[in-house]
Amino acid sequence: MGKLKYRRVIIKLSGEALACDNGNGIDHAKLTAVAEQIVEVQKLGAEVGIVIGGGNFWRGRQADSQMNRTTADHMGMLATVINALAIQDQLERLGVEVRVQTALTITKVAEPYILRKAMRHLEKGRIVVFACGTGNPYFSTDTGAALRAAEIGANALLLAKNVDGVYDSDPKTNPDAVKFDSLTYMQVISKGLKAMDTTAITMCMDNEIPIIAFSLNEKDSIKRAITGDNIGTYIGNAK
Repeated sequence: MGKLKYRRVIIKLSGEALACDNGNGIDHAKLTAVAEQIVEVQKLGAEVGIVIGGGNFWRGRQADSQMNRTTADHMGMLATVINALAIQDQLERLGVEVRVQTALTITKVAEPYILRKAMRHLEKGRIVVFACGTGNPYFSTDTGAALRAAEIGANALLLAKNVDGVYDSDPKTNPDAVKFDSLTYMQVISKGLKAMDTTAITMCMDNEIPIIAFSLNEKDSIKRAITGDNIGTYIGNAK
């Protein structure tokens, strides 16, 4: 293990991956562990973009009927900026250069998302953290990850989750849930599996971007995914 299979990747992190045990806020130990894994693959020569969610602070779907959906989604986008700045700070403490780019313009704390600047950062060996999803309401950060992967020409989208792959039902509630080793894009859609939302899966399918869904809790999981080791669930064209 050590030779890159995927040289340029988007790593999709959920906000919950950084959360404290109650599901909220940021657990520094988890943040550090994730950052150390990312630095390790960056040192192997990978060009790394990160898309991060904000569910540890706010989810647009938390809003009830008394809140406008667009407003709620914008609040969710701002939550992703908090996580993006946290991961930037921790990565920089580990000695790598990082740039945060936001789909909403917040120039006091981050660069606006500009594809050519993002590409230049990657070429210079910097890690780029993409915040605010697509910058539009009604779209998830999963779709934001698929969009950024397509735009930067990523070789794969690494879907780092709290579950070790894609199952036919929720393994947390069904002890008999069956894990898939590999799936085609259309199988994910036709089976109604909850790996990513349908828009994100379709975008990856249209652009032939493989998705590897795996657990962050496994040792060296990001490195194993990017070097092509057998981990999690592979989603793509039939092997």
